[in-house]
Amino acid sequence: MTTISDISTKGGSRPVRKRIEPLKAIRAIRALIADKEDTGQVFRIIDALSGGSDERMFGRFIANETGQRIVGEKRSLLATLSDRERLSRLPEGTLGRIYHEFMASENLTADGLVEASAEAPRRYGEMPEAATIFRDRMRDSHDLWHVTTGYGRDGLGELCLLAFTYAQTRNRGIGFIVLVGARVASKQAPGLGIWRAVREGYRLGKAAQWLPLADWETLLSLPLADVRARLGIAAPVIYQRIEPVTSAAEKTKMTGQGMKTAA
Repeated sequence: MTTISDISTKGGSRPVRKRIEPLKAIRAIRALIADKEDTGQVFRIIDALSGGSDERMFGRFIANETGQRIVGEKRSLLATLSDRERLSRLPEGTLGRIYHEFMASENLTADGLVEASAEAPRRYGEMPEAATIFRDRMRDSHDLWHVTTGYGRDGLGELCLLAFTYAQTRNRGIGFIVLVGARVASKQAPGLGIWRAVREGYRLGKAAQWLPLADWETLLSLPLADVRARLGIAAPVIYQRIEPVTSAAEKTKMTGQGMKTAA
């Protein structure tokens, strides 16, 4: 099994700590507000403001037996999630089967975030192999977090999942996106409880087990309800209550913009 000392002798055990770049983050958040589908801006913001959060998370990950086992086995979560045939054969109600159906319904692929993450190539600096495995695993598990937490890919769902993620990672870049996004969303949909839903996401993330250490390869074959119980993830009640209204408003806005463009 890989240990911390083993990794230290193979190029260092920690990612390189980056300095904070607020101007870069401000430019990226403006671009993201203008086009919320520009996922690359999210990675730019996180890259600009992450500071030592990646280093801390990796240290916590590799100090744990599960993290050491994942690194020692050189796992590729992306390869596992890309095996759509296997996932489709899992029993109904399992995390893997529901993930497969979620990705198909959203017209997504497991490697969809790989290209977007290249927008921030300096993140983690010169990394040892173990840190690369951890970084890629965090990136590739994003849609598993969607399915496991119950947050959809609508605007509010993404925002609440980011609040959940901030509670888990304490990454200032993610926190910055949440604060700006919640402020903009609450102005666009006043009185709907956007901030309450976002705060709920943060509370749920704080109460849950630390998802970066989740053994997703094992959990995929378990019923989703059992996975949520095992990881301590409660239902996002406030989000579920207001999501139909916010999603309808989001679709109406997009339709209106499309009509203006056509005109």
